[in-house]
Amino acid sequence: MGYRVAVVGATGAVGREILKILHEREFPVDDIAALASGRSTGREVSYGDKRVLKVQNLETFDFTGWDLGLFSPGASVSAVHAPRAAAAGCTVIDNTSQFRMEPDVPLVVPEVNADALKKARRRIIANPNCSTIQLVVALKPLHDLFTIRRVVVSTYQAVAGAGKEGMDELFNQAKASFVGDPVKPEQFTKQIAFNCIPHIDRFMDDGSTKEEWKMAVETRKILDPDVKLFATCVRVPVFVGHSEAVSVEFEEPVDLERARAALREAPGVVLHDQREDGGYVTPLECVGEDASYVSRLRIDPTVENGLAFWCVSDNLRKGAALNAVQIAEAMIALDLLPRRAA
Repeated sequence: MGYRVAVVGATGAVGREILKILHEREFPVDDIAALASGRSTGREVSYGDKRVLKVQNLETFDFTGWDLGLFSPGASVSAVHAPRAAAAGCTVIDNTSQFRMEPDVPLVVPEVNADALKKARRRIIANPNCSTIQLVVALKPLHDLFTIRRVVVSTYQAVAGAGKEGMDELFNQAKASFVGDPVKPEQFTKQIAFNCIPHIDRFMDDGSTKEEWKMAVETRKILDPDVKLFATCVRVPVFVGHSEAVSVEFEEPVDLERARAALREAPGVVLHDQREDGGYVTPLECVGEDASYVSRLRIDPTVENGLAFWCVSDNLRKGAALNAVQIAEAMIALDLLPRRAA
């Protein structure tokens, strides 16, 4: 017998990807509901190749008797409806930032800290930020080997991280640039077409952006509270696929071949590191793939025990939808997701 699953935010880019991945991975579903705001009620979304779901109104949906809620509607919406679903007995895996740093809510990347699921107390599990997920998957095997002291990361983040509206803005601005029409920023603070914007989310008092703060605090919560991390997060004119240039300082001397071997064996990582033209993975090539791809692995001689690498991943899949489904799969494997309908 399978589970009764509700996908919240089903009309958005991540919600549609969740529905796609549930079907691809043959997640044990007996009943599935697509939920969104009232203005989307009645629209249709695909679940697999042959099944179409009518979108239901989240505001009036009764979660009683539903086993699993995969939420991706925006933080303010999750703040209201995730606790409501949990109170009805539905286990919530939330993609938004709403619950990530709450101490009684596990923040989980299954390849890194699946055991944290055993500490859930509120029937709410948090899915980390997209840029954090791909980073900690790559850092975990290296941390196990050499113990990370400090990470400096620069991200090159696709517009899909800002949702469908961000993708539409890049498309429209690029088209306008070619035909000589005026370009007006709406979703982003400056023109994104043929440009880079060193600003994601709001500015904080210390000059960092909230996206940069998220990477630091989430990495410590998931991987190790003693890890120091400094991030610069940049929005780039790429539709899908986040990239990161990472420099790591370790407590212990780094052996490059041991690092390569650990990355090759690590779950969720693909090492593609050939020191030749094209011997690396770009964001365009990772679209539709599940892994965090690591390339350009090399010793950093400017710091003691330093190592640098390039990491790319599909931010809609591993950075959001896939990780949420993998959390649910890990809960099943750990016997933490009961079938209430049974």
